[in-house]
Amino acid sequence: MDMGSASSFRTRARQPAAGAALRLLILAELEEPALLAAWERLASRAAEPNPFFEPWYLLPSLRQWGEGVRVKAWFHEGRLAGLMPVARAARYYGHPLTHASVWLHANAFCGVPLIAAGNEDAFWRDMLAHFDRRARHALFLHLPMMPADGPANRALERVLAASPRAHYTVAEENRALLTGERSAKAYLEAAMSAKKRKELRRQHNRLAEEGALVFERLEDDTGLAEWTTEFLALEAAGWKGEAGSALASAPDTRSLFEQSLAGAAAAGRLERLALRLDGRAIAMLVNFVTAPGAYSFKTAFDEDYARFSPGMLLQLENLALLARPAIQWTDSCAAEGHPMIERLWRDKRRMISRNIAIGGPLRRGLFRLLMAYETRPRSNA
Repeated sequence: MDMGSASSFRTRARQPAAGAALRLLILAELEEPALLAAWERLASRAAEPNPFFEPWYLLPSLRQWGEGVRVKAWFHEGRLAGLMPVARAARYYGHPLTHASVWLHANAFCGVPLIAAGNEDAFWRDMLAHFDRRARHALFLHLPMMPADGPANRALERVLAASPRAHYTVAEENRALLTGERSAKAYLEAAMSAKKRKELRRQHNRLAEEGALVFERLEDDTGLAEWTTEFLALEAAGWKGEAGSALASAPDTRSLFEQSLAGAAAAGRLERLALRLDGRAIAMLVNFVTAPGAYSFKTAFDEDYARFSPGMLLQLENLALLARPAIQWTDSCAAEGHPMIERLWRDKRRMISRNIAIGGPLRRGLFRLLMAYETRPRSNA
């Protein structure tokens, strides 16, 4: 028996079409060994990587905050070929509008579903047809943080263009992106003026005068528990700790960080960087390496050394990602306009959030009213 086949699992939905099946899975079902193995295979052959929907990240996320979330698993020709967590919400930007949405939380930075390469169009056709049949009280489907230029969104646009289904973009942001075939040295020279590069060298030299300055890069689980604790303490000692937004400020975010780093290391997805002064970390960085891309997940630095720019000095070491043959781009996961990262990372990744009509004619008519309201010209007065 194919352990990745639809018939291997308990199901909550009927098969929508010959050769395809859509299953609605709860947490207990996602943790079954056969489903986990199929899920890992899907992640390895996905058209577009999304670490936040891989098992080692999504499962601890669901354990912390996933009450009411259901994962839509799409099977094609007997194999798991698509996966997308979905939640239903009764309010939309303060308005009482029930809708279905791809589920993200505050520490998940990409909403693109995992879709097996070559199946993107079929996935969206079946998924939208599923929401038409099972709209329930939802007025529309909300897709947040989709990479606008990625294969999944391009396929979605093809499917939308082929059907009379209303849709619109409700939000857009441009995140700093690291990409290119240049060496780290050539990239830095193109991104920063000679004056700025000289200042960074000066800061590095002054910092080295404070003690033994060592750069550390780890790609396995060596000392991971201690390293994770050190990162959490470093972040909490700064402004995020004072604001109550550090990962260690709440048990659930602390647990997510600990579990996801351990899971990423076991999956071969983790890279850890640190800048150490006399053995103590003064800047740390976590990357999720998900070829052909990577995600710069979290960073922290010791604010007592802010005059030396330790976070930027660590980012200079992070430019080594450019030399990895399997990595074509790295998403900063940083908000648009980030004052530090955009000094160095000069490319952009356009992320869009869109709403899509679902259901029958009446529901779609109501959606068009919402679309007209949200896309109306805004007064500058």
